[in-house]
Amino acid sequence: MNISSAYIHIPFCQQICHYCDFTKFFYNERLADEYLTALENEIHTSIPREKAEVRTIFVGGGTPTALTAPQLKKLLEMIDAHFCVSNCIEYTFEANPGDLDLEKVKLLKAYGVNRISLGVQVFDDEMLEKIGRVHKVKDVYTNVNRLVSQGLTNISIDLMYALPGQSVKDFEATINEALQFGLPHYSSYSLQIEPKTIFYQRYKKGKLVKPPEDDEAEMYELLQSKLAGYGVRQYEISNFAKPGYESQHNLTYWNNEYYYGIGAGAHGYLPGIRTINIRPLPAYVKQAIADGRPILHEEPVGLTEQMEEEMFLGLRKVEGVSSERFEEKFGRSILEVFQGALPALKERGLLDEEEGYVFLTDRGRLLGNEVFREFLLER
Repeated sequence: MNISSAYIHIPFCQQICHYCDFTKFFYNERLADEYLTALENEIHTSIPREKAEVRTIFVGGGTPTALTAPQLKKLLEMIDAHFCVSNCIEYTFEANPGDLDLEKVKLLKAYGVNRISLGVQVFDDEMLEKIGRVHKVKDVYTNVNRLVSQGLTNISIDLMYALPGQSVKDFEATINEALQFGLPHYSSYSLQIEPKTIFYQRYKKGKLVKPPEDDEAEMYELLQSKLAGYGVRQYEISNFAKPGYESQHNLTYWNNEYYYGIGAGAHGYLPGIRTINIRPLPAYVKQAIADGRPILHEEPVGLTEQMEEEMFLGLRKVEGVSSERFEEKFGRSILEVFQGALPALKERGLLDEEEGYVFLTDRGRLLGNEVFREFLLER
């Protein structure tokens, strides 16, 4: 089976952000040591042979760089033992500004990491505090300079908009400062108020108000135009890159290709099946150490689901879904399978078709979820 990528989850954070619903726990050195032992057993069990060949590796969280330098070294050695890192075209670590001291940066570089994704969110110290971040704007400058000094120049930063109390002008200032770094990749997401988060509790009590939808749409359009002006091309709903720096790992997801999902709460996609790992840390550690298979749920993915997902995921890309590739994969044309949805969405100006690709229009991107629903097939 051809597995394109591996996602490895490190669930520890020094601080829990108010908006985050990912699997995460406050950092504790003993728990982190136990987790790494469990993680290694899961990798050893999941990967069919040593030095598995994958195109991309993404280590996310949580905050992988919340680990101590010795723990980080152990993690890097573990990955190196089980994957052919030297043949990996993209090897990404997520990091928070302020976590990356020189020792950690040198370790990442020494073990073949070639891309860093920094969770910046906003260039505004007051707003950072309000959303539960512990870093300051100056930490972004320190960490970017430190990374570049060690030759790690493929850096992406995440930005957020539609935050409580954030105006269009505030977000414009964040975009302007972000662009001064001249980085090859930027991701930007609007605030989603998710259950089991601090923001959700405040929202339920009426103590949190997002900016108006018109402001949110204006922020998104501003983001698109500003980045385009700097030669940073939008290639997915929330992602922008200079040519050649598109996230190859995330393209694995959007191209609906197979990947390993390793760690607490991680999702994987293997031929014919999606996997979800146990999320609570003690339960994950116990099961992973016991048999290396800490799987909470396995869901078969039949042909109907595969075709639906090909559209949901592929339409997130600006280029859209290749009609030729769809037919090669499934033996049927997009129009044949989605004969109801396709013409109707084109007539509404949400979808278009050109040079063998079906893609969202600018208006369609603003109403993406509404479009995706139309590609649900009858069971």
